[in-house]
Amino acid sequence: MARTLDDVHQDIREEVAGRADALWGIALRLHADPEYAFAEHRAAALLSGELERAGFAVERGVAGLPTAFTARSGRGRPAVALLMEYDALPGLGHACGHNLIAAAGLGAALALASVPDVSEGTVLAVGTPAEEGGGGKALEVEAGVFDDVDAALMFHPGVYSWTRAPLTAQVQYRVAFRGRAAHPTGNPTEGVDALAALVELFNVLAVLGRRLPEASHVQGIVTHGGTATNIVPEYAEGLFGLRAATTGALEDLVGQLRTCAEGVARATGTTAEVERATVRYDHFRDSEVLSERFAAHLSRAGITPTPPVPGVYLGSSDIGNVSTRLPAVHPFVAIMDPDGSDHTPEFAAAAASPRAREVLVAATQALACTAADVLLRPDLRARAWERHRAGV
Repeated sequence: MARTLDDVHQDIREEVAGRADALWGIALRLHADPEYAFAEHRAAALLSGELERAGFAVERGVAGLPTAFTARSGRGRPAVALLMEYDALPGLGHACGHNLIAAAGLGAALALASVPDVSEGTVLAVGTPAEEGGGGKALEVEAGVFDDVDAALMFHPGVYSWTRAPLTAQVQYRVAFRGRAAHPTGNPTEGVDALAALVELFNVLAVLGRRLPEASHVQGIVTHGGTATNIVPEYAEGLFGLRAATTGALEDLVGQLRTCAEGVARATGTTAEVERATVRYDHFRDSEVLSERFAAHLSRAGITPTPPVPGVYLGSSDIGNVSTRLPAVHPFVAIMDPDGSDHTPEFAAAAASPRAREVLVAATQALACTAADVLLRPDLRARAWERHRAGV
């Protein structure tokens, strides 16, 4: 009797269940040993080592990043990528649950490679450092890591169970003003106050903020404001974080920041320098075709994700850069109740809780089953690519 895709899904779920203790152990090891952006050496070694022992062909240091890696099983197309994040937050540890993301991506890749029916094409496990700051995925995209891949899959623990992630575009810019130093009582009229110009920029941006569209905002800090109170500052600098609902809206906002800075410079007799300070995170484009499959698989574990609440945005991530190139999913699965928040000590504790273990197993099974759908269903791949190319 010919085996069906449902049979494959059942084998995958059993394979993940059999690995549950080992995957939870890895999640706890990562949780107990947090590492930060581009310095996740032990995490990358642990994860890539597990894949290598399972027969995956591992390449470390991809995209010129010491803690990035790929692990490949199979060859050619179709190809599905399972993404692993493993950086933590300084002072908070795994308060975003990346220990669970890493274990889930690992477990899904191992399960797929262990089921004989899923032998067509390529399973690609991708280690993606520095999501919290640095944009490992964005750099991997530019380096071609996701070329010739048909789908990129990951999940994120959260306080909601949502089918997709409402993630905005984000970037940081540095704005500097140059004036002329002077003594504020000895020769005050000869000074050109760069700090006053920077303060005025904050005022102008506050006015701008009142008429920005939903999800757009600018938040800034002063990074250099002078050297002494009895010297008119000749140099002042601020760092500004910009967010917007879409990448296009973000670029419009960057243009407005430049216009404001240049206008302040003309008004104050200073000169302004505006330069990008970080990698840009694009907004996330969800593959509804694939998200529906993930949600259906997740529901078998008793977790039924819903669409996100309209108008609620949950930050930014470099998965957005991946989603601009190929169909991608980034659902949220709750490990604590909605009255909590990630990036808190409470969420860090939740990432090592019994509920987190249950979510890890369920999400790993759903990811692996969705990946099998991508590999074994040409019609699904075609629909996902069609909608992606159409921008929906």
